[in-house]
Amino acid sequence: MEIQTVQSFFLWCFILNIGLLLWWFLFLIFAHDLVYRVHTKWFPLSVERFDAIHYTAMTGYKIAIFALFVVPYVALRIVG
Repeated sequence: MEIQTVQSFFLWCFILNIGLLLWWFLFLIFAHDLVYRVHTKWFPLSVERFDAIHYTAMTGYKIAIFALFVVPYVALRIVG
């Protein structure tokens, strides 16, 4: 497998994951009440707790995206 193929893989993984993160963020911004109502049917949560859980999860997901896709991509760009 060539370095360009692996670079392309990491780049597309980054793009797709950032798109998913953006979709998640926009869904919470524009449909917050709907998402909150759906989740509180299963779990008793306050609005503050619900927001804290989602924004903490989004932060962890963003860190994972950078650690798993951006760092290897940049390393391969430096090497290749």
